[in-house]
Amino acid sequence: MSFQAGKDNLRTINNYCPPSSSSFIIHHSQVKSTTFLNFLLKPNQTTHSLMAARDILHKMKEKVGFGLSDPDSGKGKSKMSKHITHGFHLVKGRSYHEMEDYLVARFKQIDNHELGLFAIFDGHAGHNVPNYLQSHLFDNILKEPDFWTEPVNAVKEAYSITDSSILEKSGELGRGGSTAVTAILIDGQKLVVANIGDSRAVLSKKGVAKQLSVDHEPTTEHEDIKNRGGFVSRFPGDVPRVDGRLAVSRAFGDKSLKKHLSSEPYVTVEKISEDAEFVILASDGLWKVSF
Repeated sequence: MSFQAGKDNLRTINNYCPPSSSSFIIHHSQVKSTTFLNFLLKPNQTTHSLMAARDILHKMKEKVGFGLSDPDSGKGKSKMSKHITHGFHLVKGRSYHEMEDYLVARFKQIDNHELGLFAIFDGHAGHNVPNYLQSHLFDNILKEPDFWTEPVNAVKEAYSITDSSILEKSGELGRGGSTAVTAILIDGQKLVVANIGDSRAVLSKKGVAKQLSVDHEPTTEHEDIKNRGGFVSRFPGDVPRVDGRLAVSRAFGDKSLKKHLSSEPYVTVEKISEDAEFVILASDGLWKVSF
């Protein structure tokens, strides 16, 4: 149950992070704004293991240039298990992209259960949609009557209801949209992860990365986009885009593109075994940097 050498684990995680589709290496001056959220899971970790895990996370933050600006950061811990902790950082990069990331990182008590609620919402074309998701998505998930017995169906239904609400409020919320990755840790024993877009969730088990999300990209879902009446552009020097505009094939909002987009999430349930060490949630600003 002990952690391997920190640099070996870092290399394993690093090798899992792909380069940008338009450049093999993105230098720090090109790093877009990004949000990085992690939580340590392993209840029986030794002090050495915890230090090694934190060293990995610290080195990953350094690699993507988290010294570029003063980060908005924070941390917290479970009330039921002092061994489960979380931390987050929101950082504005040096690119022209505005910072439109919003997050949730908190623990919630429901009856005799403790839920760790973690999410990153990476907005585009405005702040209103990711801000709305920050305030409403988890509430909608937990309102679903089947959440405790059928979490996959409950999360899918809540995502659909939330997207419908965003579209109905488009006059107020505007034309923008957002990707999302959410993780619900139930009593420290089960993890329910869902995502739409290109923000990711990755679990470390004995230093080996396991992706818990799916990248929803126009190239991999071009047939579905075509069947909905849309197209995927492939202009030189640019990433593939839905209708020449959006670089992801699934998102909340985006009313003008909605008939060509999906808001159905990929959902998975992961049992937290003894060899589970930590989980990283991050927007694409982290994953598109080559280590």
